[in-house]
Amino acid sequence: MTEQARTEVGERLRGAVSKLAVLLGGRDVEAYTVGGFLRDALLGREPQDIDLAVAADPFALGPELADAFGGHYFTLAEEQGIARVLMPDRGVHIDLSRLAGPIEDDLRSRDYTIDAMGARLGDVAAGAAEIVDPTGGREDLERRVVRAVSEDNFRADPLRPLRGVRLAVELGFEIEEGTRALIAGYAPQVPGVASERQRLELVRILATDSAWRGFALMDDLGLLEAVLPEVASGRDVEQPKEHHWDVLGHCLEAVRRLDILLGEDEPAGEPWRELWGELWRALEWWADARDYFRADVVSGVPRSAVVKLGGLVHDIAKPETKTFEPSGRMRFFGHPEAGAEKAGRMLKRLHFSAREVALVQTMVRAHMRPIQMAHQGPPSRRAIYRFFRDCGDAAIDTLFLSLADHLATVGPRLDMEGWRQHVALVNYILGKRFQDEAVIAPPRLLRGDELMAELGLSPGPQIGRLLEQIREAQAAGDIATREEAFELARRELTQPTRLTSR
Repeated sequence: MTEQARTEVGERLRGAVSKLAVLLGGRDVEAYTVGGFLRDALLGREPQDIDLAVAADPFALGPELADAFGGHYFTLAEEQGIARVLMPDRGVHIDLSRLAGPIEDDLRSRDYTIDAMGARLGDVAAGAAEIVDPTGGREDLERRVVRAVSEDNFRADPLRPLRGVRLAVELGFEIEEGTRALIAGYAPQVPGVASERQRLELVRILATDSAWRGFALMDDLGLLEAVLPEVASGRDVEQPKEHHWDVLGHCLEAVRRLDILLGEDEPAGEPWRELWGELWRALEWWADARDYFRADVVSGVPRSAVVKLGGLVHDIAKPETKTFEPSGRMRFFGHPEAGAEKAGRMLKRLHFSAREVALVQTMVRAHMRPIQMAHQGPPSRRAIYRFFRDCGDAAIDTLFLSLADHLATVGPRLDMEGWRQHVALVNYILGKRFQDEAVIAPPRLLRGDELMAELGLSPGPQIGRLLEQIREAQAAGDIATREEAFELARRELTQPTRLTSR
């Protein structure tokens, strides 16, 4: 089945598509745009990358295109005949798959109908093309549903159940009932897929404004248990009366709250509009906030996605740390520290990067600290210094996780005054971070060699501990001069236990 359609490619990729059409046309290579590129072009969305099916050897063609675009080539999936060309200057890539027969046969081998359409590259570049659509993808686009092409295609690639959830979340589509049954049936096969591929789908879910819906869908369809059993272990783990949900529900709701709080547009409906507005009115002075959360932590992974990942796993160790006191009071002693270790093992299994793992582990370990800092009024300068020192690059993320944790704890019992107080706390701490640098990074009063010369000390760990004691006292406002720093060091040397008790 073919049908004429407009194929307007946004400015970001228009030049690359036109250049590809000329290059491949000059080589007499039959080429079709397929997959997500064509789907997004038909939906009026800006395609992120270029998917091509070519009647040529992708492993021979790829290096030629890399040279032509000044990019980099590598083999993506040798058995499937897929190569990739990265174009760093454009921030996109071209995926080349081998077209071994009629385009209709190639499209019928794909996972979901909305990605099983094709159009000649030259026609797409010209702005209108005949859409080859053997499985009814155009109709499913209009119906806004994700529908599997065939069960055989699920057997061919066990990642397809997870990919179906990701497509539904990214596009805001529903999953067709028969496809839901297929996904649930094949969910247990997903862990056998390369960890790197699982991670990519999870990251793309996290990067949406509806990450919560993605994980809720995964839970409904058996994928959460299969892919993230550590998270699923919180199911039916009861919490104290202060918590509205069990541990799993609480973690999923934390992600939902982060979807809302980190959203760039004011949400519709209450109480979300009021919650979001209360936060961002307080933080109007932080002009770079949106850029902070948009910026990549690693290539292709915005910080907002990593914060949501922290929300998903922040209470991951509560099941194994749950105890009861003689009075019957429920406790979870050590769950932040145990959770950081458990989350680290999970993320390493899924081949998340070292930086992603470190950020999430820090958030999990410190997610209760913002509230603990304010038990007796506004946090002290010393407490704020220690928080930013210990949390480093994850400090701001941890503050936002604490906001989501608050909302996911109280649920529908939300008290707006309590929310305003929590927002005020975060605003106060962030204000110190950005507007009072002496609290976070006080100017150096002494060097290590000066300390050794003055006090007759030898090089060693003791010097670093003394310098840190000086820096902390300076941040707290207890000392301000070199003389006071030397005097503090002398006092500390007479109390060695204080130098080794940190």
